[in-house]
Amino acid sequence: MSTLSSAEAALIAGIDAPAMLGQVETWCAINTGTRNLAGLAQQAALLADAFAALPGDVRLVRPAPVEAIAADGRAVALVHGDHIVLSVRPHAPRRYLLTGHMDTVYPADHAFQTTTWLDAETLGGPGTADMKGGIAVILAALMAFETSLIAPHVGYDVLINSDEETGSLASASLIAQLARGKAAALTYEPSALPDGTLAGARGGSGNYSAIVTGRSAHAGRNPQDGRNALVAAADLALGLRALSGDGLAINPARIDGGSANNVVPDHAVLRFNIRPREEEDAVRFAAAIGPLLRELELAHDVSIHLHGGISRPPKPLTPEAEKLFDLVRKCGAALGQQVRWQSSGGVCDGNNIAALGVAVVDTMGVRGGAIHSPQEYMIVPSLAERAALSALVLLRLSGGEEAK
Repeated sequence: MSTLSSAEAALIAGIDAPAMLGQVETWCAINTGTRNLAGLAQQAALLADAFAALPGDVRLVRPAPVEAIAADGRAVALVHGDHIVLSVRPHAPRRYLLTGHMDTVYPADHAFQTTTWLDAETLGGPGTADMKGGIAVILAALMAFETSLIAPHVGYDVLINSDEETGSLASASLIAQLARGKAAALTYEPSALPDGTLAGARGGSGNYSAIVTGRSAHAGRNPQDGRNALVAAADLALGLRALSGDGLAINPARIDGGSANNVVPDHAVLRFNIRPREEEDAVRFAAAIGPLLRELELAHDVSIHLHGGISRPPKPLTPEAEKLFDLVRKCGAALGQQVRWQSSGGVCDGNNIAALGVAVVDTMGVRGGAIHSPQEYMIVPSLAERAALSALVLLRLSGGEEAK
């Protein structure tokens, strides 16, 4: 087990845990559901002020255009909030990327809107763990890192996006732009388990809408002239389920469409999600979906248009990623924190970063649990613990005063 040098001990001594907690409580009082643009704008303003304490330029970046398929099959524009980017020493020869998200899964009319102390060390509330606590960790870790002698010789970008909970479609191009050329990346999703276990390898995820167009007819007088889009969509759902297995999970989730009971429906939209464990599973789906659609179009005499794609590529644990995880483990040991990792079925922006060939650890945020539910909570001492861990990782990544 390694120990802290005097320089490393000094690095983390100034981490202000009460200030971090105050930030989380303030930020969690603002509803930032992905579709709540007013709340996201309010949150973005507070975050821009907070991150202005670091040397560098803070800017708001407009979201990229995103289309979704409405229940009637039309493509409609989805609106998103601005993203925040902090760039520090952009011309430094060695640079990192740190990412977080300000949006939550709780819309403005959700009942879960306030924080509550569950016990002396546990704060429940929307976004406490996922991931306003993680944003506080990013800021505190960088403030500590900036006190080191090595900091002026390296640089970093911080991205806080507004749409992670819906797949980062409006920020994917920005993530790719910022990840390019980085020596390493850290993402501040909460730990995979409340004990601090990190997420290692991750599967991927893709969301699709299959728009089925048939032909309407009277269900009593001439049903033979109709082409039932709802039946074709149901058949497609069964066909997709049959493709599942061996590393590829497919979940048909919803069918929109139908008509009056006496009308053969000429329209339906099937929504489904795929979860490829490895890249070859995604390739296998891509090879199978075309023939399946053509088979069903012929069988039902309908047309099927597929919208969507894989927004989170699978994230394998590469040798470069294992090296970064090992550094995090050693830094944790020096701080008296036991760091482990395991594979995870969830996805996040770390998937997108890893797909660009950048080593990333994507659960550097607080310890907590029950995310995406009204029972979400954060273990408060983990704010300072994780800030110290990140500050030390950044120092040793940079070949700092006593890098080990």
